[in-house]
Amino acid sequence: MSDSRRTDAVLLLVALVWGSSYLSAQTATSALPVLVVLFARYALSALACLGLVAAGRGKERERGGDFRLWTREEVRAGLPLGVTQAAVLVVETYGVAHTTAANAGLIISLTIVLTPLLDRAGHPGGLPPAFYAAAGVCVLAVGLLMSGNGFHAPRLGDLLMLGAALVRAVHVALVGRLTTGRPIRPLHLTTFQTVIGTALFLPAAASDLPVLVRADSGTWAQLLYLALFCSVFAFLAQTWAVQRTSASRASLLLGTEPIWAAAIGIALGGEHLTPLTALGATLMVTGTYWGQSVERAHRAAQAKVLAPAAPTRPILSLGAAPPDPPTALNGPRPQTPDRLDGADRR
Repeated sequence: MSDSRRTDAVLLLVALVWGSSYLSAQTATSALPVLVVLFARYALSALACLGLVAAGRGKERERGGDFRLWTREEVRAGLPLGVTQAAVLVVETYGVAHTTAANAGLIISLTIVLTPLLDRAGHPGGLPPAFYAAAGVCVLAVGLLMSGNGFHAPRLGDLLMLGAALVRAVHVALVGRLTTGRPIRPLHLTTFQTVIGTALFLPAAASDLPVLVRADSGTWAQLLYLALFCSVFAFLAQTWAVQRTSASRASLLLGTEPIWAAAIGIALGGEHLTPLTALGATLMVTGTYWGQSVERAHRAAQAKVLAPAAPTRPILSLGAAPPDPPTALNGPRPQTPDRLDGADRR
């Protein structure tokens, strides 16, 4: 297999893993309270990330590099980002517990068109009309996805996923504001955020921890998958891959996440798409890709006008990658049209 195909395969695998996280979270929350699931996911991710950081510190010490656990810049950025990332996952996980995995994965992709609307610094002259047209397609898609078999009051889970997309867009915009141009190490920032999330969810989950201890092997498998694969593995694999391909190609491949979410929800979760929701899914994927393409072209054009010699920044999907640090919970769910931030993810 050539290097380019290997890189493409890794990015597709990351998108698949992120897409599968919605059904996995839904399964876990059917057995455990949502806050317990979030605490376990954060705690397991934190342990894995701390292990990776500890291993890296030994090598940095040998090379005479910076082997501090966290720098002042990483703490300063990590505190607010840890809180906003936790907010994303709270709303998102409650949402996926009350809707289908397919709808969850599709609606959360609204982050791609919401983020540029909030990121005024990235578009000082405003966005082109075509971007708003793409956003309108996405809004129509959300209405169809919420309709199910016919137009009616939206389900609680769909509304929560809509809220999660908005909160995630705020988080992503904040990532850019707090990290751009600063000497921040992505893995260390991610680790700090997982520690913050663990501390935030521990008090809320403490009374139900005996339930977690008694959880069966299937539930623990879901928790380990969410923490180690959907968060830590996806972060590392994405960081490796995006350094070996173009921003456009990475964006295209990582943007398949909602497609995988719908496919896995149908194939493994026994979910069904009605004609209306199938149309909504098609419009959502079309609208997000269109909006992402318009935003990317607009940003590149502005970069040429403002700084002809400056390289354009990578524009990726819902995850995280340099130069703007990832956040390993998809989440490290990163989720983004301009910066990869992960969950957040999811």
